[in-house]
Amino acid sequence: MLSTFANPQRFMALSAWAAPTALALAALLFAIGLPWALIYSPADYQQGETVRIMYLHVPAAWWSMGVYAFMGAASFIGLVWRHVLADVAARAAAPIGATFAGLCLVTGSLWGAPTWGTWWEWDGRLTSMLALFVIYLGYIALWNAIDDEDRAARLAAILCLVGLINLPIIKFSVDWWSTLHQPASILRAEGSAIHASMMGPLFTMAGAFLSLFVGLLMLNMRSAILRRRVESARLRAGAT
Repeated sequence: MLSTFANPQRFMALSAWAAPTALALAALLFAIGLPWALIYSPADYQQGETVRIMYLHVPAAWWSMGVYAFMGAASFIGLVWRHVLADVAARAAAPIGATFAGLCLVTGSLWGAPTWGTWWEWDGRLTSMLALFVIYLGYIALWNAIDDEDRAARLAAILCLVGLINLPIIKFSVDWWSTLHQPASILRAEGSAIHASMMGPLFTMAGAFLSLFVGLLMLNMRSAILRRRVESARLRAGAT
């Protein structure tokens, strides 16, 4: 199974239809989720209309972490088993995850100003999310700073795997330290604290973000594979 997905020819054939399908699904879910979240969902009894920022902030936060976890798995596979597309996948995912993390930070500040009375607070959740964004940028910069792609892949994979330690810190920071950020609202032993009328648009938006990631990931990977093919053709032409 892994060898099938690690084959560039098979991946190119699969992604030729899977990438536009994922992007079309993302567009459909955004078309449903945005009006549902920003217009038709109810205002919160405490936060009022500002709660609507949640429908962008929370999916961006979830998938900024999910994308990094995906990068960690791909980096591990690339480092240990040297799969052909593993490093390509990790590198292709990084700018998407960084964008999600940046969106999480911006929307979090917009949400925090009216809710907490401050745009920023150096508490555990906010600081660890900022650290994730910086790790994303460092990972991208490391890839771009080294001309030897094999060496860059190894060093970037190591950096990515070390950075995985930050994910449980983000997740459990609200439990470990005193923080302005609210604790877990959905996965709780006593049940979700979010009303059912808000769960529908929230998960629709989460699905839209996920579909967008899948589609953009495949497009980025296709671009990387095509670039390598062009470079290989140029080297062969120069050798003749």
